[in-house]
Amino acid sequence: MHIAMLAPIAWRTPPLHYGPWESVVSLLTEGLVSRGYEVTLFATGDSITSGKLHAVCPQGYEEDRSLEPKVWECLHISELFEYANEFDIIHNHFDFLPLTYTQLIDTSVVTTIHGFSSRAILSVYKKYNSKVTYVAISDADRSSELDYIATIYHGINLEQFDFQSEPEDYLIFFGRIHHDKGVKEAIEIARACNKKLILAGIIQDEDYYKISVEPYLDNDNVVYLGSVDPVKRSQLLGKASALLHPINFNEPFGLSVIEAMACGTPVIAFNKGSMPELIDNGVNGFLVETVDEAKDAIQHLSEIDRTQCRRHVELYFTSDKMIENYIDVYEEVYAKTKHETRRPWGYYKVLTDESNHKCKEIVVFPGKRLSLQRHRQRSEHWYILNGQAEVTLDSKTFTLSPGQAVDIPKGALHRIANLGTSDMHFIEVQTGNYFGEDDIERVEDDFGRA
Repeated sequence: MHIAMLAPIAWRTPPLHYGPWESVVSLLTEGLVSRGYEVTLFATGDSITSGKLHAVCPQGYEEDRSLEPKVWECLHISELFEYANEFDIIHNHFDFLPLTYTQLIDTSVVTTIHGFSSRAILSVYKKYNSKVTYVAISDADRSSELDYIATIYHGINLEQFDFQSEPEDYLIFFGRIHHDKGVKEAIEIARACNKKLILAGIIQDEDYYKISVEPYLDNDNVVYLGSVDPVKRSQLLGKASALLHPINFNEPFGLSVIEAMACGTPVIAFNKGSMPELIDNGVNGFLVETVDEAKDAIQHLSEIDRTQCRRHVELYFTSDKMIENYIDVYEEVYAKTKHETRRPWGYYKVLTDESNHKCKEIVVFPGKRLSLQRHRQRSEHWYILNGQAEVTLDSKTFTLSPGQAVDIPKGALHRIANLGTSDMHFIEVQTGNYFGEDDIERVEDDFGRA
């Protein structure tokens, strides 16, 4: 199986410091290659992989501000889809934009939804719900309006996180400097408990940093270290008595949470989003509702067995577990589509292919229709299995229900459409002496193929 892995291009894959999506993509890519899969990584030109690297953007646009993000995103995404037919599976980690290309290709696309930046983008995911296979990164982040093949938690490479049984007397905040992440609240919690607080992460909101963070920095009680590399990350997380994670949004996952626990460090988090799926309250951390509850939880940190924090990650959040779960998804998707030919309107499966006849099972997606076409060298017979079919035959248009059929004579203009809200299935029997695709003369087509 040949897999195309579409990474974001804000940062290098793997990232030098910050870049959670790029980090997940790298771990998955390297794990697949080590298991014998052929993987082409579409990422920045300075990315590192044991697979095949395909790049048009020289480096991350967050690292080189001379690069216009939208320009390079368009070039990056389109580059992959222009080579789509070379792959068995495309795995999209680039949010919703690549979905708009999927009706133009036959290759199956798996999309990991790394959270919804706003409800507005849900309309894109809904449009391609029947075309693309979606994976959620937590049950909390699933939308009731979409279909998912699985929930697959992010995993980490445990070798990058050293277990520390004896912490030092400081708290840590590790993440984006942004209101969503609750930096202000973390400072308030630490100051109220008279605990030293170390902050690490990129500044994503300059105004928030200047108003809510910078006034409290004194290089003693509240220290900001900026974005740190993986080695420093492990040291800081491991030596902390707790990670403060007082988020102000329903976080889809939270890599820093499992990274801290991998080092043996318990987490005190606001009980929002995916946090109940990551934290076993009272065992590897505390789920709290308010700043005051977080202050109280700090007084109970001695009750947490740090080995249980590490054990929790070993059981549920390793990169190996994540990779194996994704392989299961790839195999399931590939098994469903390897005998099918995808089209913008749906797909078909060839049931028999003989010298004098050919039989297909055809599926038409809701609201889609095939081109208005005719054949010079074959006639067809359509038998409706389920759904309502609107059939055009020369100058006539009529409806067929399950169990009804129609003959399409050689040379007749014809079209079939699904006006319903679920997939429509029918059997097509072709008779004649030639059944090639070049015997299709398209007169009208919704997808620009006429």
